[in-house]
Amino acid sequence: MLRPIQLPLLCLCLLVIGFGANGCQKESEAIVSIALHPTNAKILYVATNDAVYKSRDGGGTWERFPSFSARRVTTLAIDPLLPATIYAGTMGDAVYKSPDGGQHWLPHNVGLKEHVSFVNQFVFHPALSEKIYIATTVGAFLTKDGGREWEERMNGMKEVHIVTSMAINPKDPTILYGGTTGGMYRTDDGAMSWKRINNGLIPESELMASMALGVNAIEIDRMNPGIVYAGTTKGLFRTTNSGDQWERIGQSLSDPFISSILLHPTEPSQLYVGGPKGVSKSSDGGKTWQSVNQGFATLNIRALAMNPKNPQLLYAGTNGSGLYRSTDAGATWTSVPLKGVQPSVGSG
Repeated sequence: MLRPIQLPLLCLCLLVIGFGANGCQKESEAIVSIALHPTNAKILYVATNDAVYKSRDGGGTWERFPSFSARRVTTLAIDPLLPATIYAGTMGDAVYKSPDGGQHWLPHNVGLKEHVSFVNQFVFHPALSEKIYIATTVGAFLTKDGGREWEERMNGMKEVHIVTSMAINPKDPTILYGGTTGGMYRTDDGAMSWKRINNGLIPESELMASMALGVNAIEIDRMNPGIVYAGTTKGLFRTTNSGDQWERIGQSLSDPFISSILLHPTEPSQLYVGGPKGVSKSSDGGKTWQSVNQGFATLNIRALAMNPKNPQLLYAGTNGSGLYRSTDAGATWTSVPLKGVQPSVGSG
């Protein structure tokens, strides 16, 4: 990935958050982030290049929130324990938080560097949801109080500034993985210190290149957290020993650029990846793959989401034809237009 100062701001946004090489598209056609309510399948949020939208009826109708940031929203996240609380990461204003389902938003930036270009991802502690890690273009940060104050957590990552993705071990939340533009890092002490774990991922001799290897997405097997998948700009990788050794899988995928990964919560041999050539599904842990793109008008996948209570229900955000939904585990997809849009007027 390119250095931020070398790119126009919008195209930088598309690159840093793991979007492919198809250039800058029309704003209204890009779905940059999808956040699903943890228990109510009818509630979901999406961010486009223009605004944040919320549906209370499974995508039938939408409300559009007034612009709360001078910049674009790059990622959304719902507090898994207090789902009326929503976080938005932006392209230049860092973090915003809504305590009431998106009706009101306030900046939560104390302690963040003045020039946090992009917030790429939020990761919640599984038991203490006010403890949140964020991946940004200037490093990894932690809050212990729901965003009121942030601390930089980059010890051991000094040679890397752009943190593109993160994941937390659900069984041992002191273990986290940080994906960067220089490969992968792991912490075993709650981000007090990090170590580089690129064995099998990228040779050390290639790390000096500015676009050496961007890790766009990380998924941890909840049944066996030693198994981790990394979707990168140069292919899909898997480790079975917590990152000590990686192996390249999915060589048959139509494009090596992986923008997103989904892993079935109870049947982890089922996984999905998205990228510039659409969505592919594996039912055998990544050994074999099939394209599951029936219904898409455009294939450039920017975001994927799986309903936590119903893994048959998937959403895909494209950079060309908006939002799609699958109710049959990806076999078919249906367009979900952002229609019936009303400006946000009430609380709740």
